[in-house]
Amino acid sequence: MTDINLNSPNKGLLSDAMTDVPVDNPSAAAMAAPSRTLPYNGLTEAEEEELRAELAKVEDEIGTLRQVLAAKERHCGELKRKLGLTPLDDLKQNLSKSWHDVQVSNA
Repeated sequence: MTDINLNSPNKGLLSDAMTDVPVDNPSAAAMAAPSRTLPYNGLTEAEEEELRAELAKVEDEIGTLRQVLAAKERHCGELKRKLGLTPLDDLKQNLSKSWHDVQVSNA
C-alpha cells in the first residue's frame, strides 16, 4: 500500500505497519493498527497533552511579564520626566557611553 497523502514525508513509500498484515483477514489488520498513531514528533497522547499544558502556562507567564515590563517602563518614564530628563539626555548619555566603550576596547 502506498501513502497517497501529498503532504507526507513518506509519500510513495510502503508503510511498515501494513506490510506484515495479511490482506484476506480484515480483523488482523484492525488489531495490528494502533488505536491512535503517534504524531510526527513521536510523542504519546499523554506527553503531547502535558507539553501543551506547559506551553499554555509559559505563554501566560510571558504575557504577565510583558504587562509588568510595560508598567515598569511607564514608571521609568514618569521618574525621568519628574527629574527633567529628556530623550535627548538619554541619547547624549548613550552616545557618550558608546564612545567611551570604543576608546577603551582592544580592537
